[in-house]
Amino acid sequence: MTDTLLQNESLLRLSFFFTIMLIMMLWEVLSPRREQLYKRSLRWTNNLALTVLNTMVLRLVFPLAAVGAAIYAAEHQVGLFHWLNTPTWLSVVASIVLLDLIIYFQHRLFHAVPWLWRLHRMHHADLEFDVTTGLRFHPFEILLSMGIKIALVIALGAPAEAVILFEIILNGASLFNHGNVRLPESADRVLRLFIVTPDMHRVHHSTVKKETNSNFGFSVSWWDRLFGTYREDAEAGQLGFTIGVEEFRTAKDLHLDRMLIQPLRRS
Repeated sequence: MTDTLLQNESLLRLSFFFTIMLIMMLWEVLSPRREQLYKRSLRWTNNLALTVLNTMVLRLVFPLAAVGAAIYAAEHQVGLFHWLNTPTWLSVVASIVLLDLIIYFQHRLFHAVPWLWRLHRMHHADLEFDVTTGLRFHPFEILLSMGIKIALVIALGAPAEAVILFEIILNGASLFNHGNVRLPESADRVLRLFIVTPDMHRVHHSTVKKETNSNFGFSVSWWDRLFGTYREDAEAGQLGFTIGVEEFRTAKDLHLDRMLIQPLRRS
């Protein structure tokens, strides 16, 4: 049963991942928000190669990942929701909300702690902002993030269904809100009351520090509003601000080998 669930989970996640990514790529080509100065062939090749590498590393270190942790918690009846005998529907909803909240605070932590920022800044050092930027994370950051997620899943006793849904939502949201896509202003204004839109998250990738340290959410916009990190727009407007990290601004920085050693490089 465990093997079947894990196989179905992988197939389900991959199906959603590739579907959303292809939709966003097509949308970017048909209706881009900003003109891109660096070729997609360079950035997409290296960003997608990094994604393949991250997947391999993650499966090697955490073969069962967060879903495996949820199965372990259920089999051994450990975690808050098991101890409280919480109804399944409530455990699923609460787990998704709490996991998303932790990801928000984890994101803030990776900006606040210098050595964690050295890992995370590779994500910000992309010189463009598009769907593949949402995949550009250092392998060590991916492993740390998964370790945090596994610890929380076991502490909560989160159901496997909740973990699967959360992973699909998180991955889909990251692909969507990193999209270089044009949304009608009226639609963006309504959507960002509930979810993180590309225009909202793009501000987070500004080279201006006070703008970088805002809009940390990945899926829902509530956490930024609730904890005072929400920013409506960049001071220079959506088309006027510079994306990336000031210290790393050459095309060579877009290559996979330079991305992997990025945390070791001095500003």
